[in-house]
Amino acid sequence: MVMRNSTVMTEFILLGLTQSRDIQLLVFVLVLVFYLVILPGNFLIILTITSDPTLSAPLYFFLGNLAFLDASYSFIVAPRMLVDFFSEKKVISYRGCITQLFFLHFLGIGEMFLLVFMALDRYIAICRPLHYSTIMNPRVCYALLLALCLGGFAHSFIQVALILHLPFCGPNQLDSFFCDAPQIIKLACTDTFVVELLIVSNNGLLIVLCFLGLLASYAVILCHIRGHSSQGKNKAVSTCITHIIIVFLMFGPAIFIYTRPFRTFSADKVVSLFHTVIFPLLNPVIYTLRNQEVKASMRKLFNRYIF
Repeated sequence: MVMRNSTVMTEFILLGLTQSRDIQLLVFVLVLVFYLVILPGNFLIILTITSDPTLSAPLYFFLGNLAFLDASYSFIVAPRMLVDFFSEKKVISYRGCITQLFFLHFLGIGEMFLLVFMALDRYIAICRPLHYSTIMNPRVCYALLLALCLGGFAHSFIQVALILHLPFCGPNQLDSFFCDAPQIIKLACTDTFVVELLIVSNNGLLIVLCFLGLLASYAVILCHIRGHSSQGKNKAVSTCITHIIIVFLMFGPAIFIYTRPFRTFSADKVVSLFHTVIFPLLNPVIYTLRNQEVKASMRKLFNRYIF
């Protein structure tokens, strides 16, 4: 990246979550405890689903991949943030910053697509049960997973491509604890209106369309199951409510961050903390706690290998 003064931008300085040492210590302890407790839970979900043949339905295939994506997503920001709490100068290289940005969007959009696929799976299972096994066969599931990877790569490639051509010739301090497009663009020494518009359109439009599509699909499902038997109805409603909770946890902060102009708000860092560290690890756990089949398989796994 060549700058106007013919030097090269080699690093960014992260200002971090807060300048208060007391608040930093409190956040460090909370995030570390949360990370050490919830992260193994995600790997336990993956292990349970892969080791139990009874959990071979597409729903559990997608849940296992959701846990994998969320665990991977948590590794992008949280470990470095925990280390930076005790660093006097929080420095990240330019390449490291761009790499973090790429994988942040690759996994983030991938997870959103996965939630869409999970909604599609529930719609077919509840509204078209006789055709479910034919439509949602293993080949289709793997094809959807491939589409998820390609879509996430294309989205992240666009994000990075829009930023790489920007000149940086001023301060290199990012007012954040990680690298993301809104913070990086503010440091460019050129008019970034068009780039901001393209990035907001690329992010915001995709996020809002997925969000509205998910809400509409679950609304259709809930309307469809009103006439079902009590037992089947309760199970379907429980699954849909769980998915809707995850949708709001995932899309709420994303809409706040990426569907507005890149201006600084007082809540930005707090929302980003929940969006990048807390909520991703919680999503599979929330689903598992409300899923009797997965909990029963976990108990069998513990009885077999622990007790």
